[in-house]
Amino acid sequence: MKKSLKVLALVMSVMMILTVAGCAGKSENKGNQSGTSEKFSVGIIQYMDHVALDDARNGFIDALKDNGYVDGENVTIDYQNAQGDQSNLSTISDRFVSNKVDLVLAIATPAAQSIAGKTTEIPILATAVTDFVVAKLAESNEAPGGNVSGTTDMNPIKEQIDLLVKLVPDVKTVGVLYTSSEDNSILQAKIAKEAIGALGLKYVEVTVTNSNDVQQATQSIVEQCDAIYIPTDNTFASAMPVVHGITSQSKTPVICGESGMVKNGGLATLGINYYNLGYQTGLMAIKILKGEAEPATMPIESQKDFDFLINGDVAEEIGITIPEDLQQYVVSSNN
Repeated sequence: MKKSLKVLALVMSVMMILTVAGCAGKSENKGNQSGTSEKFSVGIIQYMDHVALDDARNGFIDALKDNGYVDGENVTIDYQNAQGDQSNLSTISDRFVSNKVDLVLAIATPAAQSIAGKTTEIPILATAVTDFVVAKLAESNEAPGGNVSGTTDMNPIKEQIDLLVKLVPDVKTVGVLYTSSEDNSILQAKIAKEAIGALGLKYVEVTVTNSNDVQQATQSIVEQCDAIYIPTDNTFASAMPVVHGITSQSKTPVICGESGMVKNGGLATLGINYYNLGYQTGLMAIKILKGEAEPATMPIESQKDFDFLINGDVAEEIGITIPEDLQQYVVSSNN
């Protein structure tokens, strides 16, 4: 009887050991799946085509790739461009929600507002958004509170106006051009007008509602001012060749919110590097995909360094002399 009990105890001990080992094996396998070997889906919704937004997208994708999240391997990236159309934004947003993507990158304020209005569950990172609070995307920059965080493209607007005055020292009236339906543009225009007034200068403003108004608005404002300021405005960014066609004839200098606008016919900027901004957003995305952070508690991030850029071809075209200390920032339109 004692011998039988010993055999039974031995059998039970072996079974317990095997059970524990089996559980440990399952736990280990699950742990392995939580790394970059796990497959993620990322939706990218971009408001429209222009250099700044394209650069932000490329920076984001490169940040993922540089950190082991490669499209077609362990990440599936679904890139969709709304071409500046609100109904397209809605359709794309519905697509991402229906597909239950793991994360959405929204490029520009209208894109972020669209997808944020469709889901409170999917993590959303936005970039090329000037003010998340004003756009009703976050409760505060320090603690967004919902499912949206990201990077702001708020520019050093006062310093941009100072640059305008340095390049056009005889300026008396500055024209402010922007889109009245873009929250980011309204905010930047307000700050710009305050900065212009603080320097004792006058300003005139002309707004547009869409790209069809750009030509007429530009023709109107060049007759009323000595120089023009355009913020990081999506409509004007995509229509800079139209603006340039008019300002080159009137010899009117245009200070822009970002470098892509300068390359397409503006005179100069001190602004955001959108590739770097997108890359910075990509690093935030990695933390979310790894389960290390959530948008609700991820502070809105910003850039600390800004880039000078001066279009040498435009300066020559309109007769602007570039000061010696800014010569290092002069480039050709083709660069």
